[in-house]
Amino acid sequence: MARWAPGARERLQQAALDAFETYGFDATTVASIAAVAGVTERTFYRHFADKREVLFDPEHALETAFSRAAVAQDPDIGLRDLIRAVLRDVAVLCPEEARADARRRGAIIASDAGLQEREALKLQRITAALERAFQERGESARRAQLAAGLCVLAFRTGHAAWLAEGETRSLDGLCGTMLASATLVLAK
Repeated sequence: MARWAPGARERLQQAALDAFETYGFDATTVASIAAVAGVTERTFYRHFADKREVLFDPEHALETAFSRAAVAQDPDIGLRDLIRAVLRDVAVLCPEEARADARRRGAIIASDAGLQEREALKLQRITAALERAFQERGESARRAQLAAGLCVLAFRTGHAAWLAEGETRSLDGLCGTMLASATLVLAK
């Protein structure tokens, strides 16, 4: 018989989302999350630094994905097509089956000013990483900064639309729509 039941990380994430929704982020303790997940607090801390990390666990993966996607594209691709390709590659990290939990996560973050600040910092880190990746591809500092900002804006607004209740379009499609909309705004 196994000493530990598999899937502790996933159980902790689900228990945390449930508790945050039921009791609020501030009122939820690590001990209560661990108890519902059927693990010890020590096990919780093996997986997450604190309860905020449960919500922001994929942030480093997302930062890396943006950078890798930018560097991996054809070196001759134009900047607009590069941004679109990056968005397409990153959207794969948010499959349809993850939408319900992403909606829950988004609602929890929206309900707490500290979590909103953390989300904004995450987006700043992603933008900075993407800016460096664009510079590695040979873009000037200014063009890289603008392109990274536009790319993250298209992702953020596309992701927000993807989370909207009743929305059925893919994240990739929504990000493409947001990028096209931004391009039209700039063209006028």
